[in-house]
Amino acid sequence: MTEEHDESPELRETEQERSAVRVYIVDDHALFRTGVRAELGTADERVRVIGEAGSVAEAVAGIEHLRPDVVLLDVHMPDGGGAEVLRRVRERCPEVVFLALSVSDAAEDVITTIRGGARGYVTKTISGRELADSICRVSDGDAVFSPRLAGFVLDAFAEGPNSAPVGDPELDQLTRREREVLRLLARGYAYREIGSELFISVKTVETHVSSVLRKTQLSNRYELSKWASDRRLI
Repeated sequence: MTEEHDESPELRETEQERSAVRVYIVDDHALFRTGVRAELGTADERVRVIGEAGSVAEAVAGIEHLRPDVVLLDVHMPDGGGAEVLRRVRERCPEVVFLALSVSDAAEDVITTIRGGARGYVTKTISGRELADSICRVSDGDAVFSPRLAGFVLDAFAEGPNSAPVGDPELDQLTRREREVLRLLARGYAYREIGSELFISVKTVETHVSSVLRKTQLSNRYELSKWASDRRLI
């Protein structure tokens, strides 16, 4: 007669880890990566963080080595950001799914990232449980977006998946960081709040605002807000 034995906790844990969605975090802020790792670790047993990177080069090497199921991808980083990671990795790791996780909810960023190959785009205001659910959904083949972002994608692809966004010379002269600062400024954020949101100093915020005013040849916050609204940056 064969005796039946309960599986050990160690074996059950191993099987659970094997069935979890393997996640790799790409963001240039170490504190944010730590927070996401902690949130996912307590929010849902269906996901497991297996690595992280703070630069494009680190991300490319880590993704190619670990082959995660899903990459959480920051859109803006100093050395090229999410678009560069997508460009360098997608052909070599076609099985890896990318989910953008960004402070930016600008139509331009959403459309560019999705055209680059990401399967979804959520903002950093998302909760840990919602993020875990989004990870599982993109891993299963769904497209996932924060509520107000899906319309951007539908509008952009209404004319066909290969249509290019209309260029704006005035907007193109701004750096990505200047656009982020402008977007928050136009929404009514104070300089200190912008700095906290983007992990930069108040002095750096002031420098970016001065640069935007100079490049756009505008003179005050009201004019900047209207300028940003006209270009759907808000």
